[in-house]
Amino acid sequence: MEGIRLSLPSPLVELHDERISSHGIRLFLKRDDLISPEIPGNKWRKLKYNISAARDEGASTLLTFGGAYSNHIRATAAAGHFFGFKTVGVIRGEEHLPLNESLSYAADHGMSLTYMNRTTYRSKTSPHVLEALKQRFGEFYLIPEGGSNSTALRGCAELPEEIGVDFSVICCACGTGGTLAGIAAGLRPDQHALGFAALKGDFLAKDIAQLQRTAIGRVLDNWSVDTEFHFGGFARRKPELDDFIFSFERLHGLTLDWVYVAKMMYGIYTLADRGHFASGSTVIAIITG
Repeated sequence: MEGIRLSLPSPLVELHDERISSHGIRLFLKRDDLISPEIPGNKWRKLKYNISAARDEGASTLLTFGGAYSNHIRATAAAGHFFGFKTVGVIRGEEHLPLNESLSYAADHGMSLTYMNRTTYRSKTSPHVLEALKQRFGEFYLIPEGGSNSTALRGCAELPEEIGVDFSVICCACGTGGTLAGIAAGLRPDQHALGFAALKGDFLAKDIAQLQRTAIGRVLDNWSVDTEFHFGGFARRKPELDDFIFSFERLHGLTLDWVYVAKMMYGIYTLADRGHFASGSTVIAIITG
């Protein structure tokens, strides 16, 4: 697509680490964080076909939802800037000035920011809330929170095709579940997708199942969600996670995003120690940014 430079397919790099190889496992990093500095990783894969769908519908405005630190809000603002859409970001909670880095970026790239109290936000996709937004901002193409819808799954399902090594398990961090739902749809029958929840709760499996029902008409049995490694919930962290991030950066020169990716990587290493992955397995970890 025109308007922005994208590095696709994203690099696949084998990670050499005794803590993994001692278990007879090969671990590769799928560096989706390098697709684009503006719309990295799963954000691009989710937005790709939504942008096309918005154009096909003749929409001029993209509207979406997110928290104050949402990478999805930032990515949607960038997509609007580069592909010629107005954008509206509906932010959970009250406005706080000065704007943080994510919201400043969104505003600087043309996004209109509006704020919604947390009670209303819980019913943000109800007809009366959406109608009120249309009365205020005009007609828009709706992209759900996190960008996860049936259209987004198409882009995520393309990722396994880019991997040039044979693998048995592919791992990703999960917020809304769209990336995992899509990746699972692109796997061979002998492959499994494992998601690591960055949030507390057991709602993700239900949400992923519903996404697959909507997108492909059935729920696949080749995926699972691990809810052990959220470290207290979304955007929460503990000293052992910080220690892992520090040691990983020291050994491999890569700083892991602590909200999502570091929790996944910590989970992979812990499961490897427990014998979860069979010796001889090749595991792919998606670095989404």
